[in-house]
Amino acid sequence: MQYHPDRNPGDAEAEEKFKEASEAYEVLSDGDRRARYDRFGHEGVAGFGGSGFNNVNINDIFGEIFGDIFGGGGRGRRGGRNRGADLRYNLELTFEEAAFGTDVTVKIPRPKRCDECDGTGSKSRQRRACATCGGAGEVRFTQGFFAVARTCTQCGGAGSVVADPCKSCRGSGKTESVSELSVKIPAGVDTGTRVRLAGEGEPGEQGGPPGDLYVVVHVKEHPLFHREEFEVFCEVPISFVQAALGAQLDVPTLDGLVKMKVPEGTQSGKVFRLKGKGIPHLQSNGRGDQHVRVVVETPQNLSGKQRELLTKFAEVSGEDVNPQSRSFFGKVKELLGK
Repeated sequence: MQYHPDRNPGDAEAEEKFKEASEAYEVLSDGDRRARYDRFGHEGVAGFGGSGFNNVNINDIFGEIFGDIFGGGGRGRRGGRNRGADLRYNLELTFEEAAFGTDVTVKIPRPKRCDECDGTGSKSRQRRACATCGGAGEVRFTQGFFAVARTCTQCGGAGSVVADPCKSCRGSGKTESVSELSVKIPAGVDTGTRVRLAGEGEPGEQGGPPGDLYVVVHVKEHPLFHREEFEVFCEVPISFVQAALGAQLDVPTLDGLVKMKVPEGTQSGKVFRLKGKGIPHLQSNGRGDQHVRVVVETPQNLSGKQRELLTKFAEVSGEDVNPQSRSFFGKVKELLGK
């Protein structure tokens, strides 16, 4: 790729190095020539059938080198039974279903292999070689000093075509259907989690193996809880009296109500941890924790008695609660010395 002519237009040195790399590929891919090179070096292969460079398929070179990375080289699949496409299904779950797992039944609209022709697309279940590519699945074009192969547009790279199309599938090898599948959702999934069902995708071409089905989870929002990884968070309101004197609260969790002690003098915003009350770990033991943030609510619509008692409390505490004694602007003037 470094010395490819398209990357180095007009560079004679790069062109020469690219030729050397291509010749090396020819030697390494030919057992006899490789043996000669191992025994005699470059002279052992020089002139052996010519350089052969014009017969090198650049797609074969890159396919051999990078085929495994990008899903396999083209040569091994030409004229063969290609694997079917993968499918995606978006599944919406409640917060609790995602936390503890569930079994669901989903209906998947998908093509299935035609029973009449066994997925071949042919009434006689026979296919003939493509006349355009001669059964190779590709058409070669010479560009400059090397050849480039392109997928045959007539047969789509299969190398064969249907001579007598099946009436049920009209030669496609597939028919439309709706399948009901049972899906087991493990505990601890979250939005974006994918559950793979092997072999439940589209059927392959020419009777090839089917693809896979990926169920992608989307979790609904909960009115009380939200999660971060396997930790659960919620807010619980408490009264001024409970915060001052302490209390034992009934706190909601995924497992139901549990008792939580609030010590006296608790400030608004204090966070308490409930061990093991979070989300179960995905495909492993253990659970996260629940974090409870208490929010002190200010009492409203006080009765005369309540107001009187709070005023006495403020006086005992040394607080000035008479709004008429010192206005806000009076305090500002005092602070500024005016």
